[in-house]
Amino acid sequence: MVQHNNGNTYLKIVYYGMAGSGKTTILETLYKLTKDGNREIIPVSDLQKIDRTSGATLYFDRGIFQSTKKRKVYYRVYTVAGQKGFSSLRIKVFNKLDAETDAVIFVVDSQIKFFEDNIEFLLELKSITNNRLIKEIPFIVMLNKQDLKAVISDEDFIQILKNEKLWYGPKNKFYIWNPLIYKTCALFDQEKDIYRSFYEIARRSGLYHIYGDGKAPVDKEFSDTSILTT
Repeated sequence: MVQHNNGNTYLKIVYYGMAGSGKTTILETLYKLTKDGNREIIPVSDLQKIDRTSGATLYFDRGIFQSTKKRKVYYRVYTVAGQKGFSSLRIKVFNKLDAETDAVIFVVDSQIKFFEDNIEFLLELKSITNNRLIKEIPFIVMLNKQDLKAVISDEDFIQILKNEKLWYGPKNKFYIWNPLIYKTCALFDQEKDIYRSFYEIARRSGLYHIYGDGKAPVDKEFSDTSILTT
């Protein structure tokens, strides 16, 4: 849920996905890409990580970013722990820390051997959001680890989205809010579309807030990507 404090607007964005999909690495790379201050969105805090000695996320990772075009707009960015037994912690991070989540980046481990695991986490996300994805909560998909062999294609994942009624046809009013799918690599020296994907979810979260009062705006034409909030 969007929060307002002292004239500032705070939007909460969560990276969601199975363990080992690269969520923490994505956030670390995003931080490195933006900390020089030359992007439209920059970090205004160090990253906070609560993890195990192995490096796996124990609770969450967190960073705060700010729009350089609209200085009063901030983004609270979280990752969730992806271990299967940590669903209660994911629910807490998603619904309670700071506020309810305003937008989601679903991170897929693109390796074909994890195909079913990714679907399991997508179903969990649908349940946590009470089927409000797209209609009320913007989300995009990162097919991460595309630098590896034997990986899921974007066509494969679009079919999954269609099966789960998370993809709309051209005649549907929610068509323009279908989740964009980015084929990414999170490693800093090989990174691909890490900033671009975050910028898009930040843009969508702002549009939902400003033009849709917390829902997908469907009474205006928003296909023009020049309409930005960041």
